[in-house]
Amino acid sequence: MRVYVPLTLHGLAEAHRTGQLGHGPFTAYAVTPALREWYVSDDIEELEYAALGRAALASLRLLAADPAAPRRRVVVAVDVADGAASAEPGRGPERDALGEVRLAGPVRLAKAAAVHVDAEDAEEDVAAAAQALDAADGGDDDARFVVDGAEDHELLWFATQEIPQLVA
Repeated sequence: MRVYVPLTLHGLAEAHRTGQLGHGPFTAYAVTPALREWYVSDDIEELEYAALGRAALASLRLLAADPAAPRRRVVVAVDVADGAASAEPGRGPERDALGEVRLAGPVRLAKAAAVHVDAEDAEEDVAAAAQALDAADGGDDDARFVVDGAEDHELLWFATQEIPQLVA
């Protein structure tokens, strides 16, 4: 099963240093039944892209919580055993939980298939979106527009061998 782990560049540097993602139970995103139902598609590529988008939003939330992190969203795509990820039992089909899964423990970074990171030219929009996130969550339409501006930027694909250059 492919899962998408939201990080910041600082988090990616830590994963590169330690060789692992996560420290015990942690949240990732995947194609879950709720995501399938919400997205109304049977195309696995479209569903995985939707899960990647959910992880990118979670990365934006990590950026909002860490003002010192470079303003670039980071998502690591990792292949794990089917039973390694489970949907939160108490979370139903609520929109905020779509695609959310829990991994019981750390995952070796060596299992990563790819890393997705914003281009440098997205930093200004991502910074504005991180700052507007709380207001957008509160229903502010102007703030939602700013957050959507970050989502307009496609995450770039990087091979895992490129992680040292990304975190340098």
